[in-house]
Amino acid sequence: QVQLVESGGGSVQAGGSLRLSCAVSRYTYSRSSMAWFRQAPGKQREGMAVIATDSSTSYAYSVKGRFTISKDNRKNTVYLQMNSLKPEDTAMYYCAAGSPRQGWLFSSYEYNYWGQGNQVTVSS
Repeated sequence: QVQLVESGGGSVQAGGSLRLSCAVSRYTYSRSSMAWFRQAPGKQREGMAVIATDSSTSYAYSVKGRFTISKDNRKNTVYLQMNSLKPEDTAMYYCAAGSPRQGWLFSSYEYNYWGQGNQVTVSS
């Protein structure tokens, strides 16, 4: 059974930092690219960061330089370190697993499995 279990959300003031974690079942972790998406109320789900099986990374322009995606192969866990947070980063954050096609890394349709979501709230 595929499982993606997230942790680490919460509330922080602007300029602060948070780290999200996503524990993944072993089979899925070893065969999938992992990504972080977010969705704010009334907005579409947007992809922010992707880490491939070879550990190469890609970032959306809106978070590049502030967010870092990484993974720990011993723990089958993916992380999203978020620094210099802004109020506009407030959203529900989801981790996802899949095999996205080149050029479609940030499309939610390319990912088969999703975590339960974690709320991140940034106050000004």
